[in-house]
Amino acid sequence: MQNRSNTSWAKTIFATGAFAGCLILAAPGAHAATACQRRLARADHRLHDAARRHGWDSREAQHARIQLHEAREYCWAHSHRWWDEDAQRWHTERDWDEHDHDRR
Repeated sequence: MQNRSNTSWAKTIFATGAFAGCLILAAPGAHAATACQRRLARADHRLHDAARRHGWDSREAQHARIQLHEAREYCWAHSHRWWDEDAQRWHTERDWDEHDHDRR
């Protein structure tokens, strides 16, 4: 009876450890994805805000376009995908249009 109890206890500990290990390994990728999503969403909103306040051809909007481009490049380099804030979806191809935010 004692041996069966120890085996059951060992299986529980092993399963718990395996599950925790999976969570730890998955967390950095999930964190990077949410960080990229937030980074791209902020850059996109800053561009729209700059365009609304100063016009699409303004120096401020151009600066925001550069920041959006840099955010896309960063996410692509780190996770090989990028968040499209306007379409609310991830892209797994480097298929963004460099001029998609030139005018609205």
